[in-house]
Amino acid sequence: MFKRLRVILMMLVTVFIGFGLIIPVLPLMVKQVGAAPFQLGVMLAVYSAVAFVTAPAWGILSDRIGRKRVILTGLVGFALSFLLFGLAQHILWLMYVARIIGGGFSGAVTATAMAYIAEVTTPQERTHGMALAGASIGMGFIIGPGVGGLLSHFGVSVPFFVASALALANAAWGAVALHNPPPPVRGGERGESSALPIPKTRWAAFSGPLRYLYLVGFFSQLAVTSLEGTFQYFEMLRIHATATQIGGMFFFSGVVAALFQGGILPRFVKHGKELPALYVGLALSGVGLLSVLASTNFWNATLFITLFSVGNTSIRPPLSSLITKKAQVGQGLANGLLSSMDNLARVVGPLMATALYELHPNLPYFIVALISFAAISLLVAYHRSTKWAAIEYPLKSI
Repeated sequence: MFKRLRVILMMLVTVFIGFGLIIPVLPLMVKQVGAAPFQLGVMLAVYSAVAFVTAPAWGILSDRIGRKRVILTGLVGFALSFLLFGLAQHILWLMYVARIIGGGFSGAVTATAMAYIAEVTTPQERTHGMALAGASIGMGFIIGPGVGGLLSHFGVSVPFFVASALALANAAWGAVALHNPPPPVRGGERGESSALPIPKTRWAAFSGPLRYLYLVGFFSQLAVTSLEGTFQYFEMLRIHATATQIGGMFFFSGVVAALFQGGILPRFVKHGKELPALYVGLALSGVGLLSVLASTNFWNATLFITLFSVGNTSIRPPLSSLITKKAQVGQGLANGLLSSMDNLARVVGPLMATALYELHPNLPYFIVALISFAAISLLVAYHRSTKWAAIEYPLKSI
C-alpha cells in the first residue's frame, strides 16, 4: 500500500512544510503594515471560510477531470498565493488577496489528496492510509515552523518565497510521478454509494449522544486556531521573542506531541479507553493555555506551549475513534461532519482570539482555557446519555 501512496504522501509533507514555513513570520508581516492583531485574525478566518466554500466545487471538478489535474492546479495556486504574500510587504489589501487565493486553492490539494487516497486503498486499508496522510501533514507542520524561523534571518518575506518555490517544485514532480487512480466502481470493492445524503440525514449524525463529541471537536479546534492567531503577538510582547524563537517553540512542541501521539496515546485507543484520553487531553490543553500566561523566558514558554500541544493533539484520535464506533450513519458522513466542525472553528477561532487580544493580551488564553475545561462537561453529558441509552434499549425490547 505504501508504494501506491508514496508520491501523494510526500506531496502532503512538502505542502504542509510550506504552510509551516510562514507561521513564525505571518504576524511580523501584518505588523509591518501597521495593522492591528485583529487583521491577522481576519486573514486566517477568510482563508478558512473561502476553503470551506470552495472545497466541494473542487471535489466535483476532480470527479470530472481527474484527481491529478486538480491537485496540480491547487499546487500552482498555492505557489501564486505565497508569492503574492511575499511581495506584499507593505500592501495590506494584497495580503488579503493572497490569503483568499490560498484558501480558494487549498481544497484542490488537501481534500482531493484525501479522495485520491480513498480511491487507491481498499476499505481494509483506508483507515491506515488516512492515518499515514495525517502523519504526513503533521510532519510538515513540525518541520515547517523551525525552518521558517531560520529563514526569517534573511528577511520576513523569504519564507513565503521558499514556500512558493516548494509548491512549484511539488507541482513539477507531481506532473511526472503522480498517476490518476482508476475511476471508483459503484458498489465495488473500493467504491461506496455516491448518492449525496439529504440534509435531514446529514444532520441526523449530529443528534443523540454524538452531538456532544462533535462539540468537543469544535472546541478543541477552537483552542488551536485561537493560539495560532495570537501566540506570536503574545510572546513578542511578553518575552520579546523573535521569529526564530517562535519557530523553535513550535518545532519542539510538535516533535514532543508527535512522539506522545504515536507512542502513548494508541495504547488508550487500542484498549477502548477513549474517554479517559479525552478527559486528559482537554485538561492538559486548558492547563497549557493558562500556563502560557506565566511565560517569562524562551524556555518556560516552550514548555508551556508543549504542554498545550500534547494535550490538544491527544484529543482528535480518540474522538475520531469514538465517533467511528458509535455513528449510526455512514463513516464518510460522520467524519465529514467532524471536519465541518473543524472548518467552523477555523473561522470563529482567529476572529474571537484576536478581538479578545486587542481588549487585553491575556484574555484569549484565559477564555479559551475556560472553554477547554467546560468541554469536559460535554464528555460527562455524553457518558451519561450513552448509559441511559444502554438502559432504555433493553427495556424497549422486552
